[in-house]
Amino acid sequence: MHERSDRQFVPIVLFFVIFYFLLIRPQQKRQRAIQQMQANLKKGDKIITIGGLHGIIDSVDEDKIIVRAGDGTRLTFDRSAVREVVAESKA
Repeated sequence: MHERSDRQFVPIVLFFVIFYFLLIRPQQKRQRAIQQMQANLKKGDKIITIGGLHGIIDSVDEDKIIVRAGDGTRLTFDRSAVREVVAESKA
């Protein structure tokens, strides 16, 4: 009786292992990469925010950045609002 009930758990355990390697682990890697990118932001980087604003970082604070838009307007964003760095500054 024990042997049969142990076999019933194998597919469930296998499902969770596959679920972890296909969904959870890649998501954790992406999240770490995004956090690393946001931590490494510096003045002069060309960025895109999560709202779709394209601009250049004018200054960087501990948890905020000031982005210069195309018309020279300066906007303040949280670091977490940056979706991607399009081009890093050369300085």
